[in-house]
Amino acid sequence: MASLASRVAKIEERNKRVEADKAWETSITRRALLVIFTYLAVGIYLNAINIPNAWLSAVVPAVGFTLSTLTIPYFKQLWIKSVYKNSN
Repeated sequence: MASLASRVAKIEERNKRVEADKAWETSITRRALLVIFTYLAVGIYLNAINIPNAWLSAVVPAVGFTLSTLTIPYFKQLWIKSVYKNSN
């Protein structure tokens, strides 16, 4: 019986980790950090190769990334409904 209790405890622990990972994946904090890091990385790169208005130009990929992260959940649901469910 102790083995069963141990297995249930491990499953519950795993479920908590999975829930925390899911919460992080969908959090506004994660998205904001990714946008900031994208902007900084592109800005530093464009600045390093002497592109005029590098920091202004870095806004475009950061905005594009933001739009992609906002639309991906919609397309995921569409894919699940049309492709995944039909294959099962």
